[in-house]
Amino acid sequence: MKFLSPIMLWLLLAIPALVALYFYVLRRKKKMALRYANLGMVKEALGAGASLRRHVPAALFLVAITFMLAAIARPAAMITLPSQRSQVILAMDISASMRAADVAPNRMVAAQTAAKMFIQEQPSTTQIGVVAFAGAALLVQPPTLNRDDLIKAIDRFQPQRGTAIGSGILVSLQTIFPQANFESHNSEPQRGFRDSGSSLDRSNELRGAEENFTPVPPGSYESAVIVLLTDGQATTGPDPIETARLAADRGVRVFTVGLGTKGGEIVGWGGRSMRVQLDEETLQTIADVTRGKYFFAGTGTDLKEVYKTLNTQFVMERKETEITSFFAAAAALFAIVAAAMSLLWYSRIL
Repeated sequence: MKFLSPIMLWLLLAIPALVALYFYVLRRKKKMALRYANLGMVKEALGAGASLRRHVPAALFLVAITFMLAAIARPAAMITLPSQRSQVILAMDISASMRAADVAPNRMVAAQTAAKMFIQEQPSTTQIGVVAFAGAALLVQPPTLNRDDLIKAIDRFQPQRGTAIGSGILVSLQTIFPQANFESHNSEPQRGFRDSGSSLDRSNELRGAEENFTPVPPGSYESAVIVLLTDGQATTGPDPIETARLAADRGVRVFTVGLGTKGGEIVGWGGRSMRVQLDEETLQTIADVTRGKYFFAGTGTDLKEVYKTLNTQFVMERKETEITSFFAAAAALFAIVAAAMSLLWYSRIL
């Protein structure tokens, strides 16, 4: 725990002064009582039990004052709270290598199954969008609360040629920030890649900012997050690391998931065979740059566990939160209890 206005903690020096004042007043009252009262009655009234009990309400009220003074210093702590994130973008690789069967029944089916499970477990208030990328990237389902539409979009996936990881990130960013202008590499969309959405792959340069845009701290944007799944290396499109830096400038975290065996797999496409291998270094870098996290899934079961972990992180998250209200509530509670005890025992408030 820390205090956002620590200078106000100097007010706690008033506590010892109040304790001293309390005992000074008691001593003065005792002298006055001894001056006018019968000595035997005073001794009886000041028995050990009664003497200790009469200090309890004052002690509780002193605790209440301590909490009130600490609240002025604005205490903050790392606590687990329900996430306020309103949007999750699933960016999924649908390149030809996703037909590999090293992840049963094959990578594509395993990815679709895990993604659908993840969607069903998200809070009903979270909008989810789906981006598919191969040689180009498309928004196949704009963010929506309708889980059936999302599942239908994922079920329509068909393997395509190429792997443009950077384009997948760019289209995801464009979905989160529709007023921005994210444009990327010189590749044309692959033939047959015709689901809903539009490709952003038009130019030779990577851009992604409105005029007068000011970067924010990485990971600071709390309204949306990107979950990117791929099983290979970028073969076309913009540099994934550079696009990750664009996401970092926007404060958007990118959680990356690497699917498949680390040794790679030989996959046939168009009469040719090729070895596809997971680029874990790039995926780790993307996650680090954006303050996200990288996960490796070597099997379909692993992938489901990854999505369960992500779901837990998205539903509940630890964050530094001001807890002044808790201190104020504790102060009020101790003050009420102190007043109640004093009224019950002595028919007065303290």
